[in-house]
Amino acid sequence: MNKEECCPRFNPGPWNGKTFSWKNKRFIKDKVFTIFHMPVNFGTVIRKLMKKIESAKAKTPDWMGLSDHTSKWNMDIYVAVDKEIPDAENVTLSGKFLSKVYEGPFKDTGKWCKDFEEYAKRKKLTVKKMYMWYTTCPKCAKKYGKNYVVILAETG
Repeated sequence: MNKEECCPRFNPGPWNGKTFSWKNKRFIKDKVFTIFHMPVNFGTVIRKLMKKIESAKAKTPDWMGLSDHTSKWNMDIYVAVDKEIPDAENVTLSGKFLSKVYEGPFKDTGKWCKDFEEYAKRKKLTVKKMYMWYTTCPKCAKKYGKNYVVILAETG
């Protein structure tokens, strides 16, 4: 990644229409304040988490950050890490996960979620918990000409 990029270019191939089995996949978790699901302090929270990761000399596999919109006013963010991070809420995710990549404006999120539910049903899977992975910031999405969003869901 060069100095002009804050987000690496995302390759949708490994994530589109894939299933994964995770056992204790490591993340650090924090909260983002939202107003009607629109993040207010997302950048501040991400910078704080990345500083903790860098201080621990850890890595962020795939630059993955999963968002869980828990209400109109809160979003939990899970940033993937390769080891335990001091002074952070360390959590793990385990289970079977289904992913599908979408591309377009964030206003299409509702359509993507409905499509994903139908996609899971066609695969005879039940969505237990759905996460959104916003793969680049709006500035980098504009620069790259693509705004990829991955829906990744724990399934049963």
